[in-house]
This record gives sequence, C-alpha cells and structure tokens, in this order.
Amino acid sequence: MEPKRIREGYLVKRGSVFNTWKPMWVVLLEDGIEFYKKKSDNSPKGMIPLKGSTLTSPCQDFGKRMFVFKITTTKQQDHFFQAAFLEERDAWVRDTKKAIKCIEGGQKFARKSTRRSIRLPETVDLGALYLSMKDIEKGIKELNLEKDKKIFNHCFTGNCVIDWLVSNKSVRNRQEGLMIASSLLGEGYLQPAGELSKNAADGMAENPFLDNPDAFYYFPDSGFFCEENSSDDDVILKEEFRGVIIKQGCLLKQGHRRKNWKVRKFILREDPAYLHYYDPAAGGEDPLGAIHLRGCVVTSVESNPDARKSEEENLFEIITADEVHYFLQAATPKERTEWIKAIQVASRTGK
Repeated sequence: MEPKRIREGYLVKRGSVFNTWKPMWVVLLEDGIEFYKKKSDNSPKGMIPLKGSTLTSPCQDFGKRMFVFKITTTKQQDHFFQAAFLEERDAWVRDTKKAIKCIEGGQKFARKSTRRSIRLPETVDLGALYLSMKDIEKGIKELNLEKDKKIFNHCFTGNCVIDWLVSNKSVRNRQEGLMIASSLLGEGYLQPAGELSKNAADGMAENPFLDNPDAFYYFPDSGFFCEENSSDDDVILKEEFRGVIIKQGCLLKQGHRRKNWKVRKFILREDPAYLHYYDPAAGGEDPLGAIHLRGCVVTSVESNPDARKSEEENLFEIITADEVHYFLQAATPKERTEWIKAIQVASRTGK
C-alpha cells in the first residue's frame, strides 16, 4: 500500500551538491518527502526519510531569503526549502512536524484529532495571533509612515503593536506584550523596517522588539516597500506596488518568446490591480514583469496552441486591456478557480 499524500505543491529547494536554489514539485508523504523536477515527472529526483528527522523553522541561514525551513535527517544531512509566503511555510512545517511525530508514535497521520488538546493559559498560538493582527477590520492598521526623508509603505509602529496586544486582551500588560512581539519578530511574523528597529533586531538593544513610536515594522506579506522622496517618475513607478496583496503563490507561466513553461511566484495586488511575477529561485525583490489587470479578461482554457499535451491541465488565460495574452497553469482545478476569482475581483478596482 502506497504512503498517503499529505501535502504537495511548489517549493524552492537548495541543491545538496551545487547549493543552487531551484523550484521543485514537493510531495509530503506519511514517511518521507519526495521532490520532482516537474509535477508531471513519474519518478522523484530525490526522497527525504522523515523517521528520526528534525525540522527547524524559521531557518535564517540565508540572509534575505525568507520563509525557509530546514529538515535534518538521522544522517545529519540538511535539506532547505523555501515557501512563497508565510502561511504556506507554516502549513508545510505544521504537517511535516505532525508526520514526524506520528512516525515516532507509530500512528497514522490524521488532520482531525479525536481528543481535545489541553492548552496551558500561558501558551500562545503565534500563527493564530498573526492572522488576528492582519484582520482588515479588527487588526493593526497599516499606514504610510515618513522618517528621515523616506516613506515606509504598509507599515506600523512598535508601540501600535503593543497597544493592539493589550487592547485585544492578548496580553496582560505592556511588558508581556513586549515578550510576545519579540517572539513574533523572531518567528518571522513581523519584520523590522528602518535603522532603529533593524538595529534592535540585530541585538544592538536590550530587547529585539521596541515599544517605540519611531520603530517601524511590517507584515512580511503586506506589500511593504520603502521609497525616498524623489522625482515624479519614481513615484509613478512605485504606484503599482501600493496595492494590498490579496493572493500569492507559485504557478507555471508560459514564456512569450520560447513558449516554454517555468515556475514563477505571483503576487496579486488590488487598487491598483497588478499581478507581479518573480523568479522564486532568485529570492530577489525585483519582479521579472507585471500584468496590469484593469479591464482584463481572465478565463479557464482547455489548451493553447503552444502547450504540450502533458501540460494542458488547469490552464487559464489573462487577456489585458492592451490585448496581451498570458497563459498560466495552476496545480489543481480548485487552485485555478481561486486565482481566476481573485483576479476578477482585482480587475474591477478603480485603477
């Protein structure tokens, strides 16, 4: 009987020989992790046994690469994976840890437990707290803050974080709030913006997180960017990044020239509505390109003239107002539907 598939999708994996980062189709099984060069491949490029393995998250060994986690096998071999965004990394980490625990306990993997878990009052679920903080209505308000002739977009101050934790009754006092905020920072749920908060996070202050109106922070998936007070041309260029991120993840994109398919990380923003795509292996902040979605048409397609038969599943097409055609491929029918709906919503925004 084949092991049960728990989770699958695109992750960026660091090679064990050349140390290069490449997108892989990764499958989490009950007893191991298989990774494929392409989703359509019949045999995996490698397999990582989970029995006796340990998982480290967040893994901050690679500087600017965010959302990385590490799996260390019993033979002390390290395997590094990078997710496209924070919630995706946490989902992989959560399921992988549970799979390892099930192996150790001789149990079958099951998402729903029949026993109610008992939590100590002081135990804090940082993931759930992070989602509450990001809530559009009741969460922390993201602002455009100015300091030292720089504008920090989609940001908030350190004292605003502590104020929210106290008023939301997540902590009893500001000192306890400081401890929780430092944990959120350490786990990657918050990121420092500006010299003051970055220096504190690097250990140049008594506490890594600052309860300070001059210390700026941001959510890693918020669309944060910093800009100098500069020319009108620069402001227009940055305008497309001002929209709030409403969806992101990896898809296959067909090239316009060679018509080949490559894994790209997509970030969908609304108001203004743009779909930016990046090379997930590069780990950089600059997109390879942008699709302006205002007035676009997006629809499912069964095939396109340049697609090979094996690549004709879950395709959809974006036709811009300038009549430029983009062919994209999702991993599942559900994922395709979700992307189409999200793009349709964004295309109706006013910019």
